[in-house]
Amino acid sequence: MNLSLLLFLIGILGFILNRKNIILMIITIEIMLLSGTLLILIMSFGFDDNVHQTFSIYIISESVLGLSILVAYYRLRGTISLRS
Repeated sequence: MNLSLLLFLIGILGFILNRKNIILMIITIEIMLLSGTLLILIMSFGFDDNVHQTFSIYIISESVLGLSILVAYYRLRGTISLRS
């Protein structure tokens, strides 16, 4: 659980420090999501519950959706810079 908290704090710190680069912002959001997923998986193994494992797969699929939106934005605009 401490590893999950550490990863989440690293993600928040990275998001605050890198507000101008969209790739780094998305990577830090991914770190925060995956730290939450890690915590859910640890709890599901502890309680022997398969529902939370399914929920963690759902969270990972949402992160894939976010990255695909970034790729579509890059193809539309030609750049991923937040400055126009």
